[in-house]
Amino acid sequence: MSPVKSQIVDMIDCLPECEQTLILEIVRRFVSDDVATPDDLRDIAQADEDFACGEFVRDEDINWK
Repeated sequence: MSPVKSQIVDMIDCLPECEQTLILEIVRRFVSDDVATPDDLRDIAQADEDFACGEFVRDEDINWK
C-alpha cells in the first residue's frame, strides 16, 4: 500500500462510523461507476480467450423469445 493510501486508511479508521459514511460518499464522487473490477477484467480476459478458441454462440442460435 502506498504511504498516502496508508495514511488515509489510518485516518479513516480513527473516525466514528457516522463520519466514515460521509467520507465514503465523498470518495464515491471521485470514482467512476463504470470502473472494471479485477473480477471483471479476469472475466473479460477469459471471454477473449474463449472467443479466440472458437468458443462462442452465434446470435441466430439463440431463441430470443
